[in-house]
Amino acid sequence: MTKSHILRGLATISFYAADHEAAKKWYTEFLGIEPYFNVPGYSEFRVGDYQHELGIIDSAFAPDGAIKTPAGAIAYWHVDDLETTLDKLISIGATAYQPITNYGSFVTASVIDPFGNILGIMTNPHYLEILRQINQ
Repeated sequence: MTKSHILRGLATISFYAADHEAAKKWYTEFLGIEPYFNVPGYSEFRVGDYQHELGIIDSAFAPDGAIKTPAGAIAYWHVDDLETTLDKLISIGATAYQPITNYGSFVTASVIDPFGNILGIMTNPHYLEILRQINQ
């Protein structure tokens, strides 16, 4: 039996938006899917190879003291074509935050969505290697 790690994997990434409905519509357009779960002020999308959850929450429900400007950690989602994905994000209203940056074995970029959240994207051969191992 193998010992599991304390942090097992992403369960949900939460983004806040003052206009929840507009954010839900924007992410539906970007992702090309409808949220699988909706209640007033909260929607969830299941995305990617592991069906991670991306929650869009009305900012009225943000914790007290939540930062209202882009800040903090950036979660990077693996994408197969970084430039095309970055171009799509910008074309539908995101603002470039971090330009395409090549770190040798992986490449990143990030944007600020129209609601003030930082969305990171990357191409990372390690991600694809782990995916291949799991799917063998």
